[in-house]
Amino acid sequence: MKPWRSLKDNLPSSKERVVLGIDPGLARMGYGVVIQQGSRMTAGEYGTVTTVAHTALEKRLVVLFEKLGQILKKVKPEVVAIEELFFTRNVKTGIAVGQARGVALLACGLAGVPVFEYRPMEIKQAVAGHGNADKEQVQKMVKLLLGLKEVPKPDDTADALAIAITHTQCSGTQLSEAIKKLSRNSVESRFLKAAELKSPGKARG
Repeated sequence: MKPWRSLKDNLPSSKERVVLGIDPGLARMGYGVVIQQGSRMTAGEYGTVTTVAHTALEKRLVVLFEKLGQILKKVKPEVVAIEELFFTRNVKTGIAVGQARGVALLACGLAGVPVFEYRPMEIKQAVAGHGNADKEQVQKMVKLLLGLKEVPKPDDTADALAIAITHTQCSGTQLSEAIKKLSRNSVESRFLKAAELKSPGKARG
């Protein structure tokens, strides 16, 4: 079995790479910068952009767009990593996240920064080591990997840093393909199980 290449094999040790992670959301959009130099990762600027509830949707989206544009200009990331949109039981929440995510993609596109997408399971696998990790486990690993004194708050901020870490750990490596394969297999497995539960049982003869 061919071993995975280390980060040192993929990146010059003298070059810093700035990755901006974004955890999309309408009420709160987390962002977090991870600076990578060789195999070492440190946290740059991070926080959460918030919008006021019960304000017109278009105004909230403008706030997200303008704030994110300012962040992009300030931190000048080489790439942006964002969580891929996944279906949720709450359709209204899913639509709101999709709208906020669209604004984030637009801001990155106008800034000329390439965007990479990662599924929730890929993020858990890359940061915590297994795709079934819970939120607390992922956040503790964010703190450990970046050498922080405490877990960043609110959760959206820690999630954004986790997304950025995922890109630094996985992009352009065999590990990335392995994680994506695990994620796809898990999704297919859940889909098949759901289909089996909905379909009537077949008589055995």
